[in-house]
Amino acid sequence: MELKPEQLASRSATDPLYPVYLIAGPEILRVLEAADAVRAQARAQGIGEREVFDADGRDFDWNTLDASFNAPSLFSARRLIEVRLPSGKPGKDGAEVISAFCANPPPDVILLVTAGEWSKAHHGKWADAIARVGAIAIAWSIKPHELSGWIESRLRAKGLRADRTAVQVLTDRVEGNLLAAAQEIDKLVLLAEGKTLDAATMESLVADAARYDVFRLTDAMLAGQADHVSRMLTGLRAEGDVVAGLMPMVVKELLRTAALARVQARGGNLGAEMKAQGIWETKQAPFKRALQRHASPARWDRFVAEASRIDRIAKGRGDGDAWVAMERLLLAVADAKAVRLLVA
Repeated sequence: MELKPEQLASRSATDPLYPVYLIAGPEILRVLEAADAVRAQARAQGIGEREVFDADGRDFDWNTLDASFNAPSLFSARRLIEVRLPSGKPGKDGAEVISAFCANPPPDVILLVTAGEWSKAHHGKWADAIARVGAIAIAWSIKPHELSGWIESRLRAKGLRADRTAVQVLTDRVEGNLLAAAQEIDKLVLLAEGKTLDAATMESLVADAARYDVFRLTDAMLAGQADHVSRMLTGLRAEGDVVAGLMPMVVKELLRTAALARVQARGGNLGAEMKAQGIWETKQAPFKRALQRHASPARWDRFVAEASRIDRIAKGRGDGDAWVAMERLLLAVADAKAVRLLVA
């Protein structure tokens, strides 16, 4: 059975537990809260014994986990066994152990597998085995157009009322950071005093919790979010970042996209090239949108050359304002109409 992480979190404490769970995905808050809900449900049903296995490398001994499935419980009638699988890939041995568990789940064991990375490539026969007898919940990243709905739902779940303008204020402030949004909503529970929140009240109560970092900056650049690019650059500058410290990641992403543009131009397998560069399926959309805006490899070569020029300015080896030049470059990547801003 496939469920949304929030469906696991909303289950009653008395609902029957599934024999096995797989909770995975890039949105860490959703993974954590869904896993916490399973643990709380297990405690409510008298499961007091919990074992945790960190399967975070090739050296993990899956036979140890298999042996634990068949070992007698020491402190309660049933046990919760957790397997933390950061990569989302158990390998051949792990897949066999998990599949064997699902084929004949021990009545005294609940298995909870959590993973960070996840894509369609991770979904093998072992995951199908879990789906047949248990529950799978994938915590995909919340898309920009979905964030306000997620925030509105969470506000309601916490007993808060807010109009649409207030929801938009909070959405703009947290810039996609679900953890920051959750923290702000928890704070609002204490401060709202039962009132319906409007934009002005929300402005006064919430902090500017946007995650200004170079990773989200380059994501916004590639995704074509020009307004976010400008806002994040302002935040980074205010927080004391320097252009010379930001440019290496910008150059890296431009070089990666330039390589993709060359593959696309010659009719090559773009998906295979993305995988070869370590760009997982859940992270490919911004690159694809960037390549739609700028299909020419020559355009990307120009972006790379401009980035090198800005890097020299930032290091005192060229003339000009590095912040202004950097903003113009990133806006040119984000919006094809802004290419005219670049130095000829």
